[in-house]
Amino acid sequence: MRYGFGVDLGGTTVKIAYFDEHGTMLSKWEIPTVTTGGGQQILPDIAASIKDYMLEHDVESNEIVGIGIGVPGPVDGKGVVNKCVNLGWGVFNISEALSQLTGLNVKAGNDANVAALGEYWKGGGQGCDNMVFVTLGTGVGGGIVIDGNLLHGAHGSGAEIGHLVLNRDETDMCGCGKRGCVEQYCSATGIVRMAYKHLAATDAFSSLRNLEAITCKDIFDAGKAGDAVALEILDNYYALLGEFLADLCCVVNPEAVVLGGGVSKAGKMLIEGTQPYFQKYVFHAASNVRFELASLGNDAGAYGAFKLALDAFA
Repeated sequence: MRYGFGVDLGGTTVKIAYFDEHGTMLSKWEIPTVTTGGGQQILPDIAASIKDYMLEHDVESNEIVGIGIGVPGPVDGKGVVNKCVNLGWGVFNISEALSQLTGLNVKAGNDANVAALGEYWKGGGQGCDNMVFVTLGTGVGGGIVIDGNLLHGAHGSGAEIGHLVLNRDETDMCGCGKRGCVEQYCSATGIVRMAYKHLAATDAFSSLRNLEAITCKDIFDAGKAGDAVALEILDNYYALLGEFLADLCCVVNPEAVVLGGGVSKAGKMLIEGTQPYFQKYVFHAASNVRFELASLGNDAGAYGAFKLALDAFA
């Protein structure tokens, strides 16, 4: 039996997990992400934490397949990070750097892509060879698996699906500098933004008006309670999300679309609201798609990171 580590590197914490070669998570822990000083301490901290675990549990280096790591930024096939603004990183080869610090094989990938690989392997996408994973959180991210392989792209920025343009008449700017991106509508922050605009355009009664600060959950809860304005906001959201997913599926033709992120906590309500619009906009030959909710939660990145290493070095 061989083992390995999956590392999910975030802007606040680093999630590290230890797996056996079958993908069973044996343990997991977190360490803080120290971004001061241009993030120079991040990789040494990760290396030290892994070495401490191996020492404490009598794990020999020859038992380790490798380390997989998901990074919040573009990563090419050779492990070169092309700037991680939130970490203070520029351009360098993270795989080589972490390998030198640990003496172990290292494979790196973009964090959203790696989370997609985790859901494909052990989560909502199990049993299919072609899958689209969409995270509907503060932003919109995701990953694409084609014929069992993760799509990285030529420069590590494949599957930046949140920045497809959904409305070219949008006047507000997206965080990426463009206007009308999917992220401005289909994210948790996007639906709240649309809710405030909708409320400003109508005098109709809504329980949402009684809230100091509306959240995504508030909108879904109001909709479940039969609030007519909330239902209108949600219907508009479902239409935009359905159109976006239909466009994706016309390109990828996946067996499954797996939805994760904070918005996915709405559960079946989200899927049942989106599917009719998806069927309205999708090309008929790509319409036979099953919708699933992500099932690994915050562990998806660690699972996917280890799978990245397993595929590369086993």
